[in-house]
Amino acid sequence: MTDFGDQAILTIDLDALVANWRRLGGMAPKAECAAVVKADAYGLGAAKVGPALFAAGCRRFFVAHSTEALALREAVPEATIHVLHGPAAGAEADLAAANLSPVLSTPGQIAAWAAEARRLGRKLPAAIHIDTGMNRLGLNEAEANVLVQDPSALDGLDVQFVMTHLACSDEPDHPLNQAQRERFAAWRQRFPALKGSLANSAGIFLGADYHHDILRPGIALYGSNPLDPAAGPRREASRMAEVVHLQGRILQVRSVDRGDTVGYGAGYIVEKPSRIATVAVGYADGFSRALSGRGSAVIRGRQGHVRVPIAGRVSMDLITLDVSALGADDCLPGMSVSLLGGGIDIDEQAACAGTIGYELLTQLGKRYRRVYKSAA
Repeated sequence: MTDFGDQAILTIDLDALVANWRRLGGMAPKAECAAVVKADAYGLGAAKVGPALFAAGCRRFFVAHSTEALALREAVPEATIHVLHGPAAGAEADLAAANLSPVLSTPGQIAAWAAEARRLGRKLPAAIHIDTGMNRLGLNEAEANVLVQDPSALDGLDVQFVMTHLACSDEPDHPLNQAQRERFAAWRQRFPALKGSLANSAGIFLGADYHHDILRPGIALYGSNPLDPAAGPRREASRMAEVVHLQGRILQVRSVDRGDTVGYGAGYIVEKPSRIATVAVGYADGFSRALSGRGSAVIRGRQGHVRVPIAGRVSMDLITLDVSALGADDCLPGMSVSLLGGGIDIDEQAACAGTIGYELLTQLGKRYRRVYKSAA
């Protein structure tokens, strides 16, 4: 394949991703460590991420939609795959045929999945989601109590575990964490035969009381820090191995005089004679327009890695950088700049855009040349 010089490169380190999964699992040795690979493995490609984790020993995966589950089944045919949104109406037969396990959040979903089991004349795998404070998905208290009092609604289902989702686990001191932990522990006593799943990425760092039987890490697998910056020193302890490195190519470098403007809207006014590098990445590639005049990039010069600011607006296909701090030979057309990873922390760049690492990753576009690194 021709290496077109203007194409940005997205390198995904599968070995680092696997190392993150092993680290998280090692924090709860009595629990099973699953992997959340929804949204195409947070933008990194579930068809590559799934098999890499399966080869490392991961046997349980979570996705959001039925369509994601069916696609993942082709990549990891022997894995257990759970559909967090439950069975889409009318898709029950397809999910059952692919041996998928929906997470059931409503009485209607339970009834539809049980009806499919009766139609097939065999038990179908499932999990039960009980809401403990998120007020988003899950059975409410009255609905869950109906199952406790009359479990016949689950006839025909092989319910593997009960789960809930933490709302504030990225803030370790938030009081809702303890409240949800206690509520979930109480529900587990009402379903004593079922395993439990509570901890997402950040929840794993809350300690053993949150681990239960099945861990559900997502964002931490992909190199983003699961804890909020307000977590202080605890956030440094939750730093993960870098998985993503996004590099764009310089197309042109020009000298700009004091008082000149750069980019759309003429909003960036040069305060002194400067050098501006134009890089072939833009919001059509998923590089957020909110980084206009706020984000930065890293260029490797003779004096090491140099951070340079984004000058002006992020446009559809291009960004402009103020590279005045670099020598002329350190910043030439064809050279690469790092935009995520390689000295640019995903969460730091996300904060500059007023968002979170989840959004930067899941918005990564299809125009990048993707390179998957693995020693396997």
